[in-house]
Amino acid sequence: MSLEASSVLAPSQKTSLSSLLASRAGKRPREHLSGEELQEAAIQLLNSNQNLSDLLLEVGQHSPKFGKVDHYWDSGERDAFDHRPDPVQKTGASFLLSELKRQSQELGVPVGVLSVKVVLERVLELTTERDEDHVLLTSAQRAQLCVLLQSTRELLSLGTFSPRLLWQEYWKAQPKLEVIYHLHAENILALEDLFESNDDVGSWLVKKFQALCGLLPSQEEEELTKQKILSTVMCALVRGGFEEAQDTASSSRRFPQRCCSVLDNMLSWLLDSLSSSQGPQEQEEGKAAAMAWVGVFEACVSHASVLGQALRRFSTRSLTHILTHCPRLKVSDAIAMQNNWTFAKTNPLLTSLFCKLCVLFSMEELLSHLQQVLETHEVNWQHVLSCLSTLLVYHSDGQPCLKEMLSRLLSLAFEAYDLESMITAFLLARQGALEGSALFPSYSDWFKLAFGGASGYHGNSKKSLVFLLKFLSDLVPFDPPQYLKVHILHPPYVPAKHRALLQEYVSLAKTRLADLKVSVEEMGLYEDVTGAAPTVQPQHQAQQDVEKAISLFESTGKISAMVMEASIFRRPYFLSRFLPALLTPRVLPVKADARMNFIEALRRADKIPSAVYSSYTDSCHSESQRQQCGVVRPLEGSEAVLAVLRSQLQELRRLLSSGANHGDVSAQLARISDTLSGASPEPPEEAVGHHVIQLQTGTLCSNELQTRLVNALLRGFCQCLLDASKANPPNRQGTWAAQFVKLLLGHRRLLISLLHRLWDLLPQQGPSLGAAHVLGLAALLVQLHAAGPLCPMVQLPVSEALNAALLSHTSDHMNFSLRFCVAAVSYGLCSSHPEGVQQCIPSGLYKKLVYLVPRLVAEARAEGGCKGRGQPEHLQPGGGAEEPGVWSRLTDPTVTLTASVLELWRYGPFRSLQKLPAYQLSFPEWLALELRVQRSQDALSDPQRQEYEQWACEQLYLPTALGQGGCGGDVQSACTHILNAVMDMSTRPQSWLSPDHSVPLTDTCLPDVLSRLQEMVCELQMTLRFQSSGRADGHFLFDVVAGRCSKSPDSQDLGSELSLQQTLHTWNRVILALPALSLIPVKTEGAKRSLECQPLIEHVNLYQRKVCSPAGLLPYPLTAHFLRGIVGASMCCERPAASINRAVSQISQQCPLLLASAGHWWGHLSPVLGSQWNRGSDGDFLPEKLQQLADCHSWACRWVSSSTGQSEVPFAPALLLAACLHQQWTSGLDISPRSSPERLAQLQQHHRPVLVFLLFFCMSDLLTAYLGPQGAESVKQAQQQCCDILTLLVDSADWLHLFHSQSTEQNQYQCATIISTEENNRLMPLAFYSLVPSLDAAVLNSAVSAPRFLYTAVLSYCKLLQLFLDGETPKPRPVSPPQQMDVSQVLSRAQQVLLKIIILSSPGCLTHTQRTELEELCGELDPEVAATLSMQLSPPDLSQEMDFL
Repeated sequence: MSLEASSVLAPSQKTSLSSLLASRAGKRPREHLSGEELQEAAIQLLNSNQNLSDLLLEVGQHSPKFGKVDHYWDSGERDAFDHRPDPVQKTGASFLLSELKRQSQELGVPVGVLSVKVVLERVLELTTERDEDHVLLTSAQRAQLCVLLQSTRELLSLGTFSPRLLWQEYWKAQPKLEVIYHLHAENILALEDLFESNDDVGSWLVKKFQALCGLLPSQEEEELTKQKILSTVMCALVRGGFEEAQDTASSSRRFPQRCCSVLDNMLSWLLDSLSSSQGPQEQEEGKAAAMAWVGVFEACVSHASVLGQALRRFSTRSLTHILTHCPRLKVSDAIAMQNNWTFAKTNPLLTSLFCKLCVLFSMEELLSHLQQVLETHEVNWQHVLSCLSTLLVYHSDGQPCLKEMLSRLLSLAFEAYDLESMITAFLLARQGALEGSALFPSYSDWFKLAFGGASGYHGNSKKSLVFLLKFLSDLVPFDPPQYLKVHILHPPYVPAKHRALLQEYVSLAKTRLADLKVSVEEMGLYEDVTGAAPTVQPQHQAQQDVEKAISLFESTGKISAMVMEASIFRRPYFLSRFLPALLTPRVLPVKADARMNFIEALRRADKIPSAVYSSYTDSCHSESQRQQCGVVRPLEGSEAVLAVLRSQLQELRRLLSSGANHGDVSAQLARISDTLSGASPEPPEEAVGHHVIQLQTGTLCSNELQTRLVNALLRGFCQCLLDASKANPPNRQGTWAAQFVKLLLGHRRLLISLLHRLWDLLPQQGPSLGAAHVLGLAALLVQLHAAGPLCPMVQLPVSEALNAALLSHTSDHMNFSLRFCVAAVSYGLCSSHPEGVQQCIPSGLYKKLVYLVPRLVAEARAEGGCKGRGQPEHLQPGGGAEEPGVWSRLTDPTVTLTASVLELWRYGPFRSLQKLPAYQLSFPEWLALELRVQRSQDALSDPQRQEYEQWACEQLYLPTALGQGGCGGDVQSACTHILNAVMDMSTRPQSWLSPDHSVPLTDTCLPDVLSRLQEMVCELQMTLRFQSSGRADGHFLFDVVAGRCSKSPDSQDLGSELSLQQTLHTWNRVILALPALSLIPVKTEGAKRSLECQPLIEHVNLYQRKVCSPAGLLPYPLTAHFLRGIVGASMCCERPAASINRAVSQISQQCPLLLASAGHWWGHLSPVLGSQWNRGSDGDFLPEKLQQLADCHSWACRWVSSSTGQSEVPFAPALLLAACLHQQWTSGLDISPRSSPERLAQLQQHHRPVLVFLLFFCMSDLLTAYLGPQGAESVKQAQQQCCDILTLLVDSADWLHLFHSQSTEQNQYQCATIISTEENNRLMPLAFYSLVPSLDAAVLNSAVSAPRFLYTAVLSYCKLLQLFLDGETPKPRPVSPPQQMDVSQVLSRAQQVLLKIIILSSPGCLTHTQRTELEELCGELDPEVAATLSMQLSPPDLSQEMDFL
């Protein structure tokens, strides 16, 4: 130390400069002193000017750690000799020690006592300059104190300082916590010394801790100091209290106990502050203090100075302390108040404390400890149940572990009839259910699973059953209503012989509900099986009943039986609750929605009073006017709810972007779920996964708040995904997205609204969505698919239903669907594990992507399609190194969509999915998608589309194996697929799709696909033509339609008949687009070729005749196509004319419908077939059979045009002649009605069969007039024509064969049955009684004498009566002209005419068998006719005649 320093540090002993100069009278001679003498002189000079307090500070300044006041944060202990003393420091310490020894000798006290006294005085001097009530020191005080403690440490290292003595003296002077912290941090004063010196140290330390926690620092340095003090001292307490000590002395055993006591007292103070009810200011201050102490727990857990086992023991003790703190609440209180103790309603500081204490343990360990505490302590039920909720939220395996624990508790309860285990199990199960179905099953599901069956815990004995029912009965006075409802609606399983025991409980529970004014009558129409929701008010219950009733009506089309019963047996509830909730005024949609249809159905059933309905319609009209004027009803509290939800979603975004842990994210999702529960209470529905949702678009949502909540949720999910993806790819984002979807699944009403929103959003606004929305919605769809059976059904699984909303029929929709599918598949690949890729990627989205990529990105076709080259097998979904690149390209705005598509298209795991059958886009599926494309709005031009379709058909699917969805190289198979796809386009049932999602059947790619079919059919025909032997199996076209029409429609099933007609009409349009030559196979037998017409004949007889309109006549295009096929195929034979003749002859014998149609249309067919024949035969004459058709047509023309009708009748089948004659007679030429009978009479003599067939054709016209909208004039004209013919045929029985279609008797008129449709054959009795009553009396008398006339008349009457009874007669059309003929008049005249015919008939006109048959038929249908038959036609009784004689 220098003299100048000495004089400065000792101002009381300094001398003035003048006195010093005056003493120097002259220059003294220099004395030569030795080194030892100089040192002694210097020491004497220092001793005379030394101040110990200042010397302490000066020695401390030379410490190498001087000024480093923040080096105590990392550890509370360090080596006292961990630094090397430099020479200056060593010299300063020696000076300080020598001075202490000198003064101790002068004062007569030990050196250690003097050093303590000096240090303490200096400490008090430094720390008392500020307000004594202030908790922390100032920066200057802290710096000087650290310097002082460095010197003190030097003294301690030299053995001249006593820490315990310092503490004893300092304790008397009101010590400060920060000084103790610095003494402990410098290893000057051990924590154990504090506790052993005085018993009050623990309480003092607690008070100081509380004061420090309550301090609100104004500077950052004070905040850091506060945290350091709390964490350092607490870690020291944890080490002292929970680390195993080697010393077993009593004093050593007291030290851990006192450390634990301090920690326990602080924990109690924390819990008391969390549960105290104070004013707003006091609450805010208490929250800040509690937050400070809770934060110390996290620092303690992460502190390296505390051993792991000590931390576990500390956490276990603290957790036990929390669970048993102030057990004031009884079990009955817990039962009643449990709904208020969910995670979302628990103080966040308490849940945070639970998380910090439980982080070191597994879920099994925590639940085991919880069970142990419950068994051995009186517990605070609020803390116990809040702790359980926190564990369920933060631990992903919480549900299975809790289920296992509940199973153990119930087993123990029923084995030992332990009431404690029973109540514990019920409380824990209910608490889990309160957190929602995403974390634990609902209470009703758990109760049904545990006690709903004979295998339940109570099912082994009567004693167990009595124990359960006694327990439930004891709960009744305390149980909330929702749990009583669950017990009543889903009672435990009880054998039949013990039902009385259950009835006693049910009666008790219902009485309790009545006391609570929650009667069973007010429970609503549909039971509440959730068990977790709070008691629903009656008006809310009615609203939920309405929603359920509408849902059931929408899915079944019928009013629910519960509603019908309520309208009768629960009429007060129905009128006062249900109808007001149903008839809430609103703006009615333009198109009737499910609610409107349901209201209309109730009104038609007379369930809504007319006055109530009138008031409802008026109110809706007023509401519409009010909204048109801009007046909107305010939603009370809606803005506040939305603000809370948006704030919570924003906080979720912050957590995801900052990489928060799983527990914090789960906690935030639980808070969001609680907000949604309050904003949109759940209806009393069955399990979500078992309800089929009906999706609709264009309907106004009656709940505007719900719509805004859904929009906020969708927007929040998209933003969260984008923020999370900026930090990590999907496979490293955790399970937040899956938890988000589970949260939605637990709120069914919101989920339904969300699905409706997506169902409307994707097709309507999809092309306008931004990249962030596309990524988010795609990920949401993937997560909904991954949820699997937890999702509700929407006519299809949710992912497939929403996939149907991704349209691909226009350019805009294609581009959007491509973006969406790329995002969804990329997200699924990057977020899934190798074994779970199918659970993450919807097959429908994958197939749509496989369809769109080659179509829109031509470069992908060069890769050979997804069925092309394989990729390395080691690349597996969920583990490939390129996954982040696949996903990062989507989120990178600088990367184009094409580049992202090609990156995914070449990605190995993506292509490996194609090996799975569920992900293979088959040829029929490709055709279905291609046929829906609108040509005018296609992304491809006509040449580009042709090139793409040829590539897909010829290069992709034709060579692909059958097992991979291709055709296996079989062109016929490809043609079959195309035919089926074209027919499916108009016949596939898509009734569940809304009009907004359906694709119009006009302007489609059907012409392009048919062009591909024509190319393949021509290729197939060329291949078959050069086959040298064997039969050409070329009639596969008829096999296709035969397979689709193989099930003959029920004659009484109008739907099946219409379906058959639609199928055949579609097939006819397709077949007309194909070469006619392809319809007629050419078979080869040796060197001879011949036409195979049998497939065509069978097709016409089995199917085409059923859809003819008018009946008995094929359309001209189809007739021409068939005949052109025959003429064209004959050119492949050696003798074409002979082949045609044989084919037409076969048709004449086996296919009368085609023959009659050819005769009818020959006027149009002649130039077509003649020209075709001339081109192929070099101008030869027509074949004989074709010439026969021409001759018949010419004869009919001459017959009609001739004034006398005399003309030579050609040799031809009567059916052909009649068809030609009918066509000319009814073609609209000016033929005088008076001349018709004369002309017809000329045919009667030698050509009666022609007249019979002509009558058949005219009766077909009559029935067509009845069935069509032509009116009475058409019926009258057809009747006149039939009567003209019938007048000539009435005396013979030939014409009667036309009315026996089911007769087995062989005759030449049986072909009429094959020509006509089944409907016309059934209606022939109507034609009979439309004609017979119009006959003159003389003609009728002649008819009665004809054989079998009476039999035919009675049989036709019975069939006609049966037609009326079955409702199969033609009915007047609502839009038909007023003069339309009413067929009911025919029946009224039929009986009169029949009775007259019976009277005119002779008794012998019927055989005994015929009379018996007719009497039996008439006895059931018309007893009067039966009696007349019996009386008039019975043989005379000979016995009476003999009596007369």
